[in-house]
Amino acid sequence: MEKRKVIMRYSLLLVTLVMLLGCREADRADMLIKNGTIIDGTGNASYFADVAIRGDSILDIGASLSEKYSYNNEINANGFIICPGFIDPHTHALSDLLSDDKHSNLNYLTQGVTTVFVGNDGDGPYRINQVTENLTDSIGTNVAFLIGHGTVREAVMGMKNESPTQGELNQMKALVKLGMEEGAFGLSSGLFYAPGSFSTTEEVIALAEEVAKFSGIYDTHLRDESSYSIGLLKAVEEAIRIGEEANVAVNLAHIKALGVDVWGMSDEIIEMVEDANDRGIRTTADQYPWSASGTHLENALLNKWVMADGEEAYMNRLNDPALAKQIRSEIKENLRKRGGAESILITADSKDERLIGSNLQEIADSTNEHPVDVALDIIRNGGCRIASFNMNQSDIENFMVQPWVMTSSDGTNGHPRKYASFPQKYQKYVVERELLTIEEFVHRSTGLTAQSMGISKRGTLKVGNKADIIMWKPDGFKPKADFQNPARYSEGIHYLIINGEIVIQDESYNQKLAGQVLLKQSENIE
Repeated sequence: MEKRKVIMRYSLLLVTLVMLLGCREADRADMLIKNGTIIDGTGNASYFADVAIRGDSILDIGASLSEKYSYNNEINANGFIICPGFIDPHTHALSDLLSDDKHSNLNYLTQGVTTVFVGNDGDGPYRINQVTENLTDSIGTNVAFLIGHGTVREAVMGMKNESPTQGELNQMKALVKLGMEEGAFGLSSGLFYAPGSFSTTEEVIALAEEVAKFSGIYDTHLRDESSYSIGLLKAVEEAIRIGEEANVAVNLAHIKALGVDVWGMSDEIIEMVEDANDRGIRTTADQYPWSASGTHLENALLNKWVMADGEEAYMNRLNDPALAKQIRSEIKENLRKRGGAESILITADSKDERLIGSNLQEIADSTNEHPVDVALDIIRNGGCRIASFNMNQSDIENFMVQPWVMTSSDGTNGHPRKYASFPQKYQKYVVERELLTIEEFVHRSTGLTAQSMGISKRGTLKVGNKADIIMWKPDGFKPKADFQNPARYSEGIHYLIINGEIVIQDESYNQKLAGQVLLKQSENIE
């Protein structure tokens, strides 16, 4: 009997000790953010609260959490906006993230971006596992992948300007399926660019059907954002048709009305998208807040037949006297669509660096050449990146206020959108023009993006979500990059936390690489 009492006493003591340790664990936080204004990413009104973080996740949100938890690190957020880290659904950041110096993506971090999508415009990899091997534990932002239709097509068919055989189509479908199995979030297309421009709608539908099996998204650079081929409205119709027939969600990449021939068409496009959503075809768009697009000079001015069949055939056509009249005529017409030679600014990647910062008309005037000849000389010499000033402000604003339009950068070298799109949108369209409320701006940069692109546990401040959090002051978040100085870091992000780790503190980057590779299948298992 006495032995039994001793055993019971020790058992009770052990249970009590376990309970006490459990209580201590439950009452512990790694970090407490106090006294801030919460904008949670849902679009709801802001409110005052504290945020407790444990590990890589949000432990609690509420008032006076310092009375509820012990904690190791405290941030006083008085005067700050506390919101989810921004998610950029359209970047070209993969080469930076794969660079030898293990690029931090600092141009995105200083905009408040904690997650980037890569593989847009049809350029994404389909062997996701091979790429992610080089990214684990070495990236500044989180990264999510889209499979590139152009990459898949070129792997199977090269640059052929023809429809695939059934065997080739089956090979492409298998590659898309592989990419989705390895964690891609969807399929991107660049139907304006070769080789995507050589594909039929039916080809893309067949590939998008593979994405639908994984509840992924079809993200498309439209076949025509202007009047190059089928026209802007027909291109939007094509994208919606692909979504409907493949039973897949659609995102219209960097939505715009590009060029004088299509200015004012935003109302019709909005009506088409809203009709699609009413019919159950989930359709969204992303948009960068600039009146100039960015691309390569050859993509802007050459019709796609010139680029078919590989590099050698492409250069032969450019130098063929029998084709010179047609090519020159098409370049002249494409310059007209984009607003003339003065609207084409050379921004980067020119072998003659003296051209950078000048527009085609200025170069033509200085060399006594026709702008078409200047363009052809540059293209034959390796091309360059350009900023093309081709958008109408009323269309930009018309798209921006739509509740299904997200913030994006489409960041490329030589264009300030790579360094400043999110603060540019905030300053110009929230602060100056009052087109959006601050809550709408945050929602279109966080929660809407996460929901539209299929990311779980990010994009909103919610207990259990990942601790991707930024803190900034409403009067201090500003772009510094412009078209004369496109590579200046933005200012005003005082704190940036990724997966529970502080990466920017007091506006200074601490060299920490806290980003993770996000894979759709694992991200959405709960």
